[in-house]
Amino acid sequence: MAVATLTFADRLAEEVARKRSQLVVGLDPLPDLMPVELRGDAARFCCGIVDAVAPHAVAVKPQLAFFEALGAEGMAAFAEVCEYAHRAGLVVVADGKRGDIGSTARAYATAYIEGPEPRADALTVNPWLGRESVEPYLAAARRSGTGIFCVVKTSNSGGDVQDVTLSDGSLMWQHVAKLVAEWGEDLVGEHGLSSVGAVVGATHPRAVGEARKLMPQTILLLPGVGAQGGKLFDLERAFTSGPASALVNVSRSVLYAFRDSGTDFRTAAGAEAARLRSELWTVSGW
Repeated sequence: MAVATLTFADRLAEEVARKRSQLVVGLDPLPDLMPVELRGDAARFCCGIVDAVAPHAVAVKPQLAFFEALGAEGMAAFAEVCEYAHRAGLVVVADGKRGDIGSTARAYATAYIEGPEPRADALTVNPWLGRESVEPYLAAARRSGTGIFCVVKTSNSGGDVQDVTLSDGSLMWQHVAKLVAEWGEDLVGEHGLSSVGAVVGATHPRAVGEARKLMPQTILLLPGVGAQGGKLFDLERAFTSGPASALVNVSRSVLYAFRDSGTDFRTAAGAEAARLRSELWTVSGW
């Protein structure tokens, strides 16, 4: 009888191997872009996307800001979509980029990854307030087998902060990357990957390669492919630590593919997800 793995990283690695996919589909419900008949129903739209991409993606990443913008109904939709995605066999990464002092961080951890009914398997976290702000999420990951993705190098420019040169000649984001690798050392699973991941923008291919060297056991979550201009073929170096050592997030080009294809939104999303999954697996070299 198979024994379930305990860590987020191990569970994710097994799903990547089973599906031969490193694709994450972001769920960004923008009413103005959704099909006219669904503009008042974010949950129905996102659940339709889940149905379409479940055969091709390993995870979905609901962006909390877009659900929060819809008020109480939006947060109810978020909970419904997370539950629906789990039933579809998808890993759920809540994209909130939460970062605050210890007591508040503990509340965020409880809300999203360790409450009585945790809605997500992992949460994106802003580590730029230092170790104190991250420790509650690390503790939650140790206790509950969930994960976090620390924002290290964003897909926008961000250079006025992240690319500041330090006294040793390294850049600020590189210093944060080293800290993230250190924080995740005691959460490395049987597949050699840590449940403490890092967000690194796919729009900065050179930084992706540098991040892999600085964080060899870290799962890299790479946003920015598609609408933001990132290219899959620039990301090969991200996967040198194994097939599950990097995940590529694509949002708008999958969600709203129907706007260019002229087909049903589910059909268009599924076709685009299938294409990306195949190309990404080839790029990864596995």
